[in-house]
Amino acid sequence: MEYSSSVSDYHQAAKYLLPLTPLTFSPFVFNSEGNECIIASAKHCGECIQAGAKCGWCKDPAFLKQGEAVSTRCDELQSLVKRGCNVDMIESPKGERKILRNKPVTNRKKGGEKLQPHEITQIQPQKLNLTLRSGEPQTFDLKFKRAEDYPIDLYYLMDLSYSMKDDLENVKNLGTSLMQKMSKITSDFQIGFGSFVEKTVMPYISTTPAKLLNPCTGDQNCTSPFSYRNVLNLTSDGKQFNTLVGQQQISGNLDSPEGGFDAIMQVAVCGNLIGWRDVTRLLVFSTDAGFHFAGDGKLGGIVLPNDGKCHLEDNVYTMSHYYDYPSIAHLVQKLSDNNIQTIFAVTEEFQPVYQELKNLIPKSAVGTLSANSSNVINLIIDAYNSLSSEVILENSKLPSGVTITYTSRCKNGVVNGGENGRKCSNISIGDEVTFSISVTSKGCPNEGMSDTIKIKPLGFTEELEITLNFICGCDCQKVGINKSPLCHSNGTYECGDCRCEDGHVGRECECSSNDVATEDMDRTCRKDNTTDICSNSGDCVCGTCECKNRDNPEERYSGQFCECDNFSCDRSGNKLCGGHGRCECRVCVCDLMWAGSACDCSLDNTTCMASNKQICNGRGTCDCGICKCTDPKFQGPTCEICPTCPGVCTEHKECVQCRTFGTGEKKDTCEKDCSYFTLIKVKDRDKLPQPNDAAYPVMHCKERDANDYCPAGPDIIPIVAGVVAGIVLIGLALLLIWKLLMIIHDRREFAKFEKEKMNAKWDTQENPIYKSPINQFQNPSYGRKAAVL
Repeated sequence: MEYSSSVSDYHQAAKYLLPLTPLTFSPFVFNSEGNECIIASAKHCGECIQAGAKCGWCKDPAFLKQGEAVSTRCDELQSLVKRGCNVDMIESPKGERKILRNKPVTNRKKGGEKLQPHEITQIQPQKLNLTLRSGEPQTFDLKFKRAEDYPIDLYYLMDLSYSMKDDLENVKNLGTSLMQKMSKITSDFQIGFGSFVEKTVMPYISTTPAKLLNPCTGDQNCTSPFSYRNVLNLTSDGKQFNTLVGQQQISGNLDSPEGGFDAIMQVAVCGNLIGWRDVTRLLVFSTDAGFHFAGDGKLGGIVLPNDGKCHLEDNVYTMSHYYDYPSIAHLVQKLSDNNIQTIFAVTEEFQPVYQELKNLIPKSAVGTLSANSSNVINLIIDAYNSLSSEVILENSKLPSGVTITYTSRCKNGVVNGGENGRKCSNISIGDEVTFSISVTSKGCPNEGMSDTIKIKPLGFTEELEITLNFICGCDCQKVGINKSPLCHSNGTYECGDCRCEDGHVGRECECSSNDVATEDMDRTCRKDNTTDICSNSGDCVCGTCECKNRDNPEERYSGQFCECDNFSCDRSGNKLCGGHGRCECRVCVCDLMWAGSACDCSLDNTTCMASNKQICNGRGTCDCGICKCTDPKFQGPTCEICPTCPGVCTEHKECVQCRTFGTGEKKDTCEKDCSYFTLIKVKDRDKLPQPNDAAYPVMHCKERDANDYCPAGPDIIPIVAGVVAGIVLIGLALLLIWKLLMIIHDRREFAKFEKEKMNAKWDTQENPIYKSPINQFQNPSYGRKAAVL
């Protein structure tokens, strides 16, 4: 019987102990980019708070230690408190948000109370005042709700070149028909009409006198070409629309693209003449051709850029020959400034072109116009529903250093961020959505002067006005003492320190900047003649060392000559002072119950306490929390393990025998007397835990069983001989089987050959190379006598 036993001074039971997995600690790595306060090297409180939202300035006059620079007053708030600055002595102003106008959004049903456009509110709030601290965002919510029965102005701008002749007939009754359709959406609807052709210069039109009167060919009677004409101001009279449109005549031009951009610009900027109200503004642009844009005017000798101003005289654009076509970006700006949403009603041929244009113009839509514009009403209704179901926020130009972010909370709990945070889609009338908007400044924009920005939904006249104020200084600067005696009358005493005037330096502004590099002053910055100036860890300013800052805010130089630091002490476990003390002037000051140069020696002896409540089991001494066994026979963390102590195998023998084989003296009392340990059986002796490999010291025991019998080990020679013989016999058997199979195969092949030989029939006449040895000749007959040779 062979088993493995754990041995101790108290003969503890044999057990398998799993080794403890050691814990691995990664050293703390400081990211210097995170502390913008240290990097700023601020010389006064204003510079400090502009460095970042986490920065604060300690204004306690006694805060700085010897050798520390003024810039060390600026640090993260927690670091300042840890370094001994009272919270009440820290300057760290915070931004704030004030709502100045917060009129609730309008809840009104169609057919209810009649309201003027300016009495309807769709965004909330309407006016804010934000005070911004550098790096600290100010966040607020903007609510938007589509008001029911909201007024609509629609201006129909039509291409009147000759190719649109049949379309004009269908537009003549557009006024009353569209009025009826739009009455289902709003009770306050106005419609206007304008037309365009092309610039009245070559090569866009023919400038011969006859063509200027009638640009059409043959017997067609066309009106003179023009660039843009406002035919009808916005009106609620649909019949008047039909009448005036019915009086319009087709004109003509030479090239395929039209001058529609000139017309759109005038419609956008001539709001007073056209009659735009502060309501939903729709511009329907109807054409069957492409468009000219900025730069094309050079063909006609026009090089002046479009000025984006209104030039209507008697409702006709008079400067088409003087200003170039507007650029797309210019149009986008003017349409946005005037809250105009554009619907491009174009033929299928030009759909791809205007789809690309739509992608460049926010709040625009494209519809396919039938060949004769018969579907124009349905096109307008569909496009309006598409435009009004989406809200997109835009803001005016931001001051330098100011950023803005949007997060939208739309219908059905949909939340969008980034660029998509500006918009919500699939909004029905009466739906309410919310935008979370954050405004952040960096530094002190506009030199601290206030500024105003505006946020509005595209296509709507309502807007949120935000006044921005910037925190650029501290309150303690406002009570600074100019020409203070504490600063040798050469600076202002503010926020706990001197702010020197130009030309003066030093902690108390006591030196002229021209005298700071003298040899005498450098001498006072050396600890002795053999050391570097300020121990090479600082700068000598006015005869006094100002220690350099470290990237890690936890690490600092100090001392009269910057000879001290708090990061060069001994380490243990990759931790400064073992994590159980603080480093002062390169020497560890240990916490209570810790000692040693690296504070890695624990004075707590509880880890040395053995199970018998004795220190190191009475057989060792406790040194820094670890037992050092004085008796060489004992080992382990508490000197309780004795692998060579006698009697261990004998003591456990009876219990191992009864629990394993059910025999021995304790077989009847086994369950009672031998249940104090865990027994693990193994099939092979080699699988027993080894003394050198086990996590817990063990020893092997070999004992005889109750019958005084110890099983002998296996006889190796017969086993090896049997294995060799088996291999040889198997090889011979396989060889014989292979030989037998080859004989059978050969005999079958020979029999097949014999059979085919017997069945063979040879015929010489059928042999193509056989030639008979007999030749026959026929002699000619003479007198019927034949001669045979």
